[in-house]
Amino acid sequence: MTTKTARKPVTTSAKASPTQVLSEFLASIRYEDLPEPVVARTEDLFLDWLASALAGKGSRPVRVLEQFAAQMGPSEGPSEVLTSRARISPFFAALVNGGASHVVEQDDLHNSSVMHPGTVVFPAVLAAAQESGASGKDLIVASVAGYEAGVRVGEFLGRSHYKVFHTTGTAGKLAAAAGVARLLKLDADRLQHALGSAGTMAAGLWEFLRDAADSKQLHTAKAAADGLMAAYFARDGFTGARRILEGEQGMAAGMSSDADPTRLTDGLGSRWALAETSFKFHASCRHTHPAADALLDLMRVHHLKADAVASVTAYVHQGALDVLGPVTDPQTIHQSKFSMGFVLAQVAVNGRAGLSDFTEQSLRDPRMRAFHDKVKMVLDPEIDRAYPKRWMGRVAVRTRDGKTLDHKIATPKGDPDNTLTRAELEDKALRLAAYAGGASEVEMKRVISRIWRLRRERDVREFLGAQGATDEIDDPMAD
Repeated sequence: MTTKTARKPVTTSAKASPTQVLSEFLASIRYEDLPEPVVARTEDLFLDWLASALAGKGSRPVRVLEQFAAQMGPSEGPSEVLTSRARISPFFAALVNGGASHVVEQDDLHNSSVMHPGTVVFPAVLAAAQESGASGKDLIVASVAGYEAGVRVGEFLGRSHYKVFHTTGTAGKLAAAAGVARLLKLDADRLQHALGSAGTMAAGLWEFLRDAADSKQLHTAKAAADGLMAAYFARDGFTGARRILEGEQGMAAGMSSDADPTRLTDGLGSRWALAETSFKFHASCRHTHPAADALLDLMRVHHLKADAVASVTAYVHQGALDVLGPVTDPQTIHQSKFSMGFVLAQVAVNGRAGLSDFTEQSLRDPRMRAFHDKVKMVLDPEIDRAYPKRWMGRVAVRTRDGKTLDHKIATPKGDPDNTLTRAELEDKALRLAAYAGGASEVEMKRVISRIWRLRRERDVREFLGAQGATDEIDDPMAD
């Protein structure tokens, strides 16, 4: 999103590094700088993230994270663990909430950086905001700073980085650090140190996909918690590498072969990365969504049933082959969400790939397995050229009676140009909250109402509780 604002252009020394320029911008963001659509989008994304975290309640990875936090953390603290309602230190709250919000594959994604910003930014910023008694406006500003940092670092690291590294786990550490640093009102110098500390801890490898391991939740848990830690360290004088991104032994040198430093600073103050972020409509890896939407459209238009399909070819970008390709025989619910064959089977058999469709029973369903075996992925040069800025989808279906049907979509459901309305976001949030009993319908409706007026909240220390729900401040932007 590019929006004209009253903000003055970013000015800095001609000798300043891209990391310094970015740090100066992040430290200077004010609520008054943010266009109304960016503020509203932050509220939308915050609801989507919080509901995703509630849906992670009771999952095995989250139970392990909760147990670790209970054993290693303090017995009480200022920050909420959303899944258990425990109060604990900001570090451990960010850890658990970051892991929980990445379990059911419903958290947001930014296309061109190929990262999930919300699952690392919001848990860190909320935990710190509850510790400091920050306002809703403070949370919004900090979240925007986190998205700006994470998205720009992800774009900077490029496609070569994503082939091996889970960008949400790497760039996500800097996103969380930037968000919390802005919440703590660190100056540009200390914010730059926070990025340096976060960057030197950055990690997250895709190898876990082959084993159906729990590392994806570890990536987001540690990105949120370590980013928060880096910001608090910087506040207290701990230093980090000043050129952690573009330095001779920095992140790009070790993690990328196509890094582009211009992506760190292009359009600062006019292009708002948060407003470009997409919501996830299907409860699966985002790389499956374009083909899933294309298949849904094709089957509806041609009144096609799953049993009538002989084969499906999903035409994809290289990133989809890299991430989904290793999953040839899904054995767990989470792994099935990274299987193009299994996700398209959900679409064909059930007419959707929703949260409640991915179950142990569906994993064993002969119809699902049979359709899974009919699907193959093929690299499409046009789709690959458009990626990652655009996530196009195309499928070719051969029917049992010999017909060949082809369909392409330009924009998957959930992208900014094909976004979810607030009514759809509310419905999604209610379903996510109910999925694992994370919150009752009454509680969730109260939370939704509160998030829609987040900019008016005096503080967010009791976010899931009743306290503070009507404690508002006047805001001329509210209407």
